[in-house]
Amino acid sequence: MVGYWVMTIHGILPFIEIVLAIAIVVGVLMQQTGAALGGAFGGDNFSAAYHTRRGSEKYLFYASIVLGILFAINSFALFLWH
Repeated sequence: MVGYWVMTIHGILPFIEIVLAIAIVVGVLMQQTGAALGGAFGGDNFSAAYHTRRGSEKYLFYASIVLGILFAINSFALFLWH
């Protein structure tokens, strides 16, 4: 019974990895839409350093962090079960 559970998890982990990767890419790209063009290329954008996140931007920022942590955990689990 335990062998079946491990095989099921081993089969699901790559799909979870793909979904998390897509979610991280979408989340990061959604954050970059509000950035100034000069700040994206390393220009002088002093206001970006002292920007306070509010509302949905704040939740998107925290969601990106959580997704990154879940992606790392899933990658490590995939490495261990491979």
